[in-house]
Amino acid sequence: MTDLSDLPPAWSGRRALAWPGLPLLVALALWAYAMRHTDVSRLDDYGLVSALHPTFWAGLAVLTTGFWFTVRDPRRPGAWPAAYVLGLLVMERATQAVLYPTPLYAWAWKHEAVIDHLLTAGGLQTADQVGDMAVYDQWPGFFAAQAALQRLLGVDSAAMFMAWWPLASSLMLLLPLLLIYRTFTEDRRLIWTAVWLFCVANWVGQDYFSPQSVAYALHVGVLAVVLRRFGRSAVRRGRPRQAVWTVVITVMIVAIVISHQLTPGMLAVCLLALCLSRRYRDWVPLVTTVVIFLAWCLTAALPFLSAAMPDMIRSIGDVGANVETGYGATPTGTGAIATSWAARLLSGSVLLLAAVGVLRQRVLRHRARPLLLVAAAPLPMFAASSYGSEMIFRVLLFMLPGAAFFAAAALLPKVRTLAAGAAAQETGDRQATGTARSRRWGIGTWVPLAALLGGTLAFVPAYSGKDRINYFPPQEVALVRQLFDQAPDGSLVVAANRNYPDAYASYWSIDHYWFLDDARSHVDKIVREPAATLADDMAGVERPARAYFLLTQGQLANSEMNGQLDKAQLDRIRKSLAASPRFRLVAENGAGWLYALKQSGGAER
Repeated sequence: MTDLSDLPPAWSGRRALAWPGLPLLVALALWAYAMRHTDVSRLDDYGLVSALHPTFWAGLAVLTTGFWFTVRDPRRPGAWPAAYVLGLLVMERATQAVLYPTPLYAWAWKHEAVIDHLLTAGGLQTADQVGDMAVYDQWPGFFAAQAALQRLLGVDSAAMFMAWWPLASSLMLLLPLLLIYRTFTEDRRLIWTAVWLFCVANWVGQDYFSPQSVAYALHVGVLAVVLRRFGRSAVRRGRPRQAVWTVVITVMIVAIVISHQLTPGMLAVCLLALCLSRRYRDWVPLVTTVVIFLAWCLTAALPFLSAAMPDMIRSIGDVGANVETGYGATPTGTGAIATSWAARLLSGSVLLLAAVGVLRQRVLRHRARPLLLVAAAPLPMFAASSYGSEMIFRVLLFMLPGAAFFAAAALLPKVRTLAAGAAAQETGDRQATGTARSRRWGIGTWVPLAALLGGTLAFVPAYSGKDRINYFPPQEVALVRQLFDQAPDGSLVVAANRNYPDAYASYWSIDHYWFLDDARSHVDKIVREPAATLADDMAGVERPARAYFLLTQGQLANSEMNGQLDKAQLDRIRKSLAASPRFRLVAENGAGWLYALKQSGGAER
């Protein structure tokens, strides 16, 4: 156990207990005002950052400052730090749901299509039936649960609630995080500061409507149970109780394994790291994870793994390639580069603070060593796979619970064991107390506050700096739905990339071709001779099916900001199709254009 109670309270009496509510209410009022006065109709390359009303930033600063002075006073009720963290999550994760009339992220829309397919097909299907999308039928846990939830709520689509999923998935993380941190300290200042840092450093975006969001929460939940119930002291308290907790983690591990490919591997390396410490020599959680994971890989997931295994083997040990972004994933333009660096600096600062906390806090370095091992365990995964050029972000994500704890320790005073604190009190160590009081308003207060405030503000560009890519206005949604409402089975939809809503709608009956995924030589040919090349690419579609070309605002933003084709090149392609006698305009609005390839023989519709 650790204790940070050497800091005296700033205020006393009723005012000390009541005043934390004032900054919290002011911050939420400023946030509410900002939501009413923020216009997201014309986002630039800085995403939501440049669109937010200034009162949002003021509210975030007030919230952070109020939290810092609240959490440092041990006499304040423990509910106040919790209230501030909930306020932070509202400002962080609910802002986009309030401002945007449609859900964010093309991947979230893709997952909605998978659920729709599951409900339509009435069961799982193979690659012979749905092609590459069969991978989702081989890890169906999340989608089956969401299909059941959709039916339970009586809604037509998961799009009705998936905009609020980032807030819901973030709330799911609070309990396991608190359990983990309370395993190593009872001081609520360290606990809640660690939770705060976890929230502001968790910009990676795993919280959207995805299997990763649930699998990650379950991953942290398994670690919480293992850290609290599978240590040597817990095992000695009784095997019957241990069996109950084994059943609990087994259920969670099964849910992880059937929902997500990467998380079981991350969980296994974290549990292995714990087994290497003296305090956690119970191999049951690790063996359970490995056995369930292997059983799933050798049965339900075997078709996918058989096809992907050669590439997976080649990527082992190739760290440079595994962390390289590559073509189509390189931030381009001032806004994209600035927000990318904000994310890097935020993660780097938290990791640096964590290193300072490990070096500075000798007590925690010993007592929280298992958490330090868990934080370091994902690092070897750099050498295992590129995971679609996202492995670096996933490693940071799985390091974050431990890193946030030690980063919080760097912002707080020196810790001492409870026994040492009691001994100091008995001997009347008033000199130390006086020194702490004299530093109350000194560098030990304002420098950590500046660091906390900087990290909290940096979260916004790191998390929502790409909203020009991720947001699809209602006009874009309407245009895409018009396409799929009229496209006969067997039709082909051609687009620059898959960054548009409902990009995978009816994927079991309609084919898709995203030409920016093709070889660079073919992309260059399309740029040189757009209409002729695309007409040849689309010519194989036979009646009654149709071949469509779709270009939308989301595709333009994704291509420009990720270093592919710029706006002038995409405009040239669109104008070439508009002038070609082989294409006709089907629909257009302020968010995009839809063309159809004219078919020979018979009247055009």
